[in-house]
Amino acid sequence: MATLRRRANKYFVDYRINGRRFRKSLGHSKRIAELALKDIEVKIAKGELGFTPKDNSLDKLFEEFLKYSKINHAPSTYERYRGILDNFKSFLATRPYINKISHLEAKLFEDYKHFRKEGKVGDKTVNIELQMLRGMFNLAKKWGYCQNNPTDGITLFRITKTQEPRFLSKDECDKLLKNCGEKLYPAFFTFLNTGMRRGELLNLEWRDVDLARKRIKIRAKEDWEPKTSERYIPMNDSLVSVLKRHRGESKGSLVFTDDKGEKIHKNELRKELIRITERCGFSDVTKLHSLRHTFASHLVMNGVDLPTVKKLMGHSDIETTMIYSHLADDHVDKAVEKLEF
Repeated sequence: MATLRRRANKYFVDYRINGRRFRKSLGHSKRIAELALKDIEVKIAKGELGFTPKDNSLDKLFEEFLKYSKINHAPSTYERYRGILDNFKSFLATRPYINKISHLEAKLFEDYKHFRKEGKVGDKTVNIELQMLRGMFNLAKKWGYCQNNPTDGITLFRITKTQEPRFLSKDECDKLLKNCGEKLYPAFFTFLNTGMRRGELLNLEWRDVDLARKRIKIRAKEDWEPKTSERYIPMNDSLVSVLKRHRGESKGSLVFTDDKGEKIHKNELRKELIRITERCGFSDVTKLHSLRHTFASHLVMNGVDLPTVKKLMGHSDIETTMIYSHLADDHVDKAVEKLEF
């Protein structure tokens, strides 16, 4: 807002733009000063005064955002955001003339939605990607890289039904393990018997595995942190036997490695899972997280209470664990049959 002031028979106008104060002399005429004041107020409203935010290149923004994410987000979140930016860059590669933030329009993000859907990506995943992009451009606006968020007004897909998690039946588990081969067997067997997240398994070290006390500790590493808090997972006798045999064949500190003895690439086990499940006849199982769902689902179906499942899974709140509550219905229905009066 601009303010007209008078000092020593001379008029001045005071105003602020982006927090910076400006003062301008308008002469001795009150009428001219009032007209000048109106002109300045109109220009302020139109954003025609002060310093115009820089129109940064998209590459520069992507680089700065990833630097920000690396120090402000968990490693898993940083990797997810980097993957989303890779998807967005692939989309922009079809439009090389778009290289500055000012080139982005709402229609472009509608096109991006179609681009991702053509790649067989689910509505929920597309929504997550758009929300991340929206957050990035909000930061760009805060940093003075752009005046407006180009994602404003973009409509997310409507998620009308919460789909129950896909888990494998016992027969499907047997088929999976029989077809995964000796190399992959220990990893997939561990997934099914511990409910670990992908990152937890890929970063598991032998110092985390206590074969004598039959438990695994999910703990932070120098270059990796678990999604939630550290926790212990007990091992059944079958898993202890599998890991004992695997221990004799492995080298190095990591429990599971690639052929070179190095950490397995984050997408490699999923590719193998897709290949195996297609061969087994249940090709709808395409995510390693389905193995985690399998662990939790079979615990609930065998009568394990939800608070215990929450602890084993490392969920931060019981609401996440409640997605398995429907599986306990038969167990609850049969519970009253144990009563005798």
